[in-house]
Amino acid sequence: MTCPFCSLPSVRIVEQNKYARWIYDGFPVSPGHSLIIPNRHIGSFFEATQEERMAILSLLDRAKAVVAHEFQPDGFNIGINDGPAAGQTVPHLHLHLIPRYKGDVEDARGGVRWVIPDKADYWSAR
Repeated sequence: MTCPFCSLPSVRIVEQNKYARWIYDGFPVSPGHSLIIPNRHIGSFFEATQEERMAILSLLDRAKAVVAHEFQPDGFNIGINDGPAAGQTVPHLHLHLIPRYKGDVEDARGGVRWVIPDKADYWSAR
C-alpha cells in the first residue's frame, strides 16, 4: 500500500521546510483544518528527531498564523493520533491543526478529552 503522505502531489503542499510539509486536510472537520507532516516516513511522533520536531512545530506556527488570518477561528485543537489504539489510520506521523468556531458543537468543554467520551466530562463528576 502506498503511503498517501509520501506520495502527495506538490499542488497539495501549502508550505514546507527541510523536514516537514503543511497541507490542508483532504477530509476537513472544519474550515482551515491542516496537517503538518514530516517528510521522512515515520509512524510515531516519538520516532521523530529533534530537527524534525522543531520543523513540525515551526510549520504549526506558520499554519496557525495563516489559518487565523484567512478563516478567523475562535480557537484551535492540536493533536496527534499516535498508533492504531489512539485512532491513527494513516501510518505516517501527522499533526492536526483543527480550527474551532463558536457554536461548532453545543459544548466544547473538554476538547481533546472527548476521545474517550465516558471520561471527558470530568467537571460534572464532582
